[in-house]
Amino acid sequence: MKIFTTEQIRKCDQYTITYESVSSLQLMERSAQSCVDWISENCKNHRNFAIFCGNGNNGGDGFVIAKMLYMKGFDVDVFTNSKAKFSADANTNFKELKEISGVAINNFKEAELYRFDNRTVIIDAIFGTGLSRKLDGEFKDLIDFLNSKNNPKISIDIPSGLFADDILEDSTVFKADYTLSFQFWKKSFLHPETGKYTGKIEILNINLNKDYISETGSENFVIGEEMVENIFKPRDDFSHKGTFGNALIAGGSYGKIGAGVLSTKAALRSGAGLTFTLAPKCGYEILQTSCPEAMFIEGGDDYIENFKVEENVVCGIGPGLGTDEKTAENFLKFLKEYSKPLIIDADALNIISKDKKNLNFIPKKSIITPHPKEFERLFGTSKNSFERIEKARKKAEELEIYIVLKDHHTQVITPEGNVFYNITGNSGLAKGGSGDILTGILTSFLAQKYSEEEAALLGVWFHGKAAEFASEKYSKEAVIPTDVINEFGSVFEELNSKVSQSL
Repeated sequence: MKIFTTEQIRKCDQYTITYESVSSLQLMERSAQSCVDWISENCKNHRNFAIFCGNGNNGGDGFVIAKMLYMKGFDVDVFTNSKAKFSADANTNFKELKEISGVAINNFKEAELYRFDNRTVIIDAIFGTGLSRKLDGEFKDLIDFLNSKNNPKISIDIPSGLFADDILEDSTVFKADYTLSFQFWKKSFLHPETGKYTGKIEILNINLNKDYISETGSENFVIGEEMVENIFKPRDDFSHKGTFGNALIAGGSYGKIGAGVLSTKAALRSGAGLTFTLAPKCGYEILQTSCPEAMFIEGGDDYIENFKVEENVVCGIGPGLGTDEKTAENFLKFLKEYSKPLIIDADALNIISKDKKNLNFIPKKSIITPHPKEFERLFGTSKNSFERIEKARKKAEELEIYIVLKDHHTQVITPEGNVFYNITGNSGLAKGGSGDILTGILTSFLAQKYSEEEAALLGVWFHGKAAEFASEKYSKEAVIPTDVINEFGSVFEELNSKVSQSL
């Protein structure tokens, strides 16, 4: 799914109005109806709605929502500045709302006297995507006041005070429990500094013009289920182990063999035909006992000192590797001589980060998987995650590599400068070992002849989806990386089912 800028969304609305014989008022009603359908289904235990409406089109949406909710039998109170100059469509809908005697229309300041009981839902329709400045004055006070309430909070399209395309430091933003957004994800929903205000995102389809959407370019995307289903390759019944490639996990060191175990198990469970583990001798018994399906290659005593990688394997390197002097020396020597794409993670990245010149030794089309701190060691500090993405875009193009930047919404940055945001997963993955699993998945998928981009996109989605299944069973707090690996089968079952249904 493409992520459009505020300006592109505005043009999409206008294109729809122009070429589909729908008026702007009708499009506003369509948007409001999609919100009311969701609210009616998901807020059945609440009877009262306090709807806060600005004077632009976001407020216009709020006025229509108020009318529709009232017609469905809910109690509705509207708060606005009736003396403000409304946009044309907002003004039309405000006038219609005033004709309904059962809906109380109040000034914003009267919110302080309103009784917010435990059955009241607060709906924010004050500012939409057109906001271009920090909130101040009465709006800042109003948002601060609403944020102090414990009632369920819903934002329409975007939380008031939030920018769609950028970050505004130290700004006041409405903190929603749910954001009902129209047609598209906004970039700011997917970054930690700004996404914390949105709550759960619900993307509501309002049938904007498909031609405009397909023909308009974007460098930012969400990894959606349709994209993943197009990438995924179901297994042919007449295949054999040679069909699915050879994956090699190079990792582990004294005291960190567990990382190699997790990565190896992930490679096995995600479908590689043959799996090898290059590890030090101290991990032999552990690996052969815990992963008997994988073949062991000795690379040293307590640390890997000899990187033996055959031409016919795909190598994922780094989990638990350590940064021993001989390991670092021999890894860099290997890197200078090796030309096939690698999956590079963890300590392998830390070794590279010791000297910026080492970045040039990374083979073209390799996939590196840093978390934010590792990214900082490799490429320097960033003021915020928006700046970090732009730096990652630049480095991916410059080095001709794929960067999987791990975060709440992990981003895949391609050498062409595209950014794909992953929306599966949860905080159950916020545990040591989760990254080791991802390395195993990516290595396995690349071994199975997915392209580097396909392996990265499918891999991060798959990783997050397995975590969702595991968290349903054990809770986000209790789930451990092994539980996530054990849910790989559930993810494959779902993928196979959806692909077979689409045939």
